[in-house]
Amino acid sequence: MTDHPAAHRSRLALMLRAFKYRNYRLFFGGQCISLIGTWMQTVALSWLVYRLTGSPLLLGVTGFANQAPSLLLAPLTGVTADRFDRRRILLITQSLAMLQAFALAALVLSGTPQVWQIITLAALLGFVNAFDIPARQAFVSEMVEKREDLANAIALNSSMFNSARLIGPSIAGVCIAAFGEGICFLLNAFSYIAVIAALRAMRMPAGGGTAGRKAGGGFAEGLKYAFGFPPIKYVLLMLALGSLLGMPYAVLMPAYVKEILHGGPRTLGFLMACSGTGALLGALRLAGRRHPSGLERGIPLFTAIFGTGLLAFSFSTVFAFSAVFIGMASFGMISFMASANTLVQTLVDDDKRGRVMALYSVAFMGMAPFGSLLAGWAASHIGVAHTMALSGFFVLCGTAAFSLKLKEISAHSAAVYGRMAAANLAAAEAGRAGLQV
Repeated sequence: MTDHPAAHRSRLALMLRAFKYRNYRLFFGGQCISLIGTWMQTVALSWLVYRLTGSPLLLGVTGFANQAPSLLLAPLTGVTADRFDRRRILLITQSLAMLQAFALAALVLSGTPQVWQIITLAALLGFVNAFDIPARQAFVSEMVEKREDLANAIALNSSMFNSARLIGPSIAGVCIAAFGEGICFLLNAFSYIAVIAALRAMRMPAGGGTAGRKAGGGFAEGLKYAFGFPPIKYVLLMLALGSLLGMPYAVLMPAYVKEILHGGPRTLGFLMACSGTGALLGALRLAGRRHPSGLERGIPLFTAIFGTGLLAFSFSTVFAFSAVFIGMASFGMISFMASANTLVQTLVDDDKRGRVMALYSVAFMGMAPFGSLLAGWAASHIGVAHTMALSGFFVLCGTAAFSLKLKEISAHSAAVYGRMAAANLAAAEAGRAGLQV
């Protein structure tokens, strides 16, 4: 019995090992606060659009405006993340996002906002995020010095993201009911101060974030590299399918809550919190892994859980069941996406990391706007429930296709893991030799 506390501490240390890096601790703390505000704004924005219009199609249009720049600007954003100081890029993008939130708050709190104004501001944030996402994803490798800790840092990022996803919508639901949507936008604007302060407090190596990093070629070379390497290619394609046909269920949540569950903003906030709980459990599960090898074999299981959860959710008319099913779908979705992120970041060559993460953001964010439009159009013709059911079905079809390529993916991944293990062994032997001298 005496071994249990020690085993628990060892397990906890394993899950939190990326916190030994000062820069990562700063980044994590700042992002925790900022992301809560981001989720508050996300829920408030969708509720505001639906309250003003009552249109599922316009929910889709708003989602499209917010996410389309990630696709349109990908040839530029990935190269930017590879050639310039990523911390400075993030300082600029986070500052611009803060200004966007202040503008949105001023618009809503000052009177009667027009839908076109809201959509325009959503598009401006999408432009900022198009540069922010690949730089932020690639920046993790600069904060975490040892490559073997990178997977843990990515998993903790997912945990942070989904903790905020649990807290932010719950606060937003209460704030919208009590004060209206404008207060959520204002609180989000102030939350950016935390991450900007964290970025400014970091101590980076001499020479800035571009030290020791050479970015040869342009976007075309990154595209050729990603789609010439089966593990990255098939993971990105599965992610694109999930974003196009699976994830757009989120933009329909206000319509689902109002039309099927007959609820209001608090119901939406609680349902989003249940979704965040499932997603957080999925991210924490990944944080406890010692090594990323074998992650690709779990992807079909996670996408199957995602698709099945969506199907069950679409048929539910009872809040308790809906909460369980959306939590299940979110567990599968985030387990898949965190695994995909970890796998890609582990396997990619350092000099192409920014461009590959730009492709990742295209698959993750760039496909979603088309999915949002498609989901909004479908919901206006066949209803919200049937649209969500089709989303779950298509995710299950993608799961079957990915499974057929699993042997090829594992074979190529194993070769990279073998080279990483040999490099780590050589580094350890060199270290021992230095100590002996």
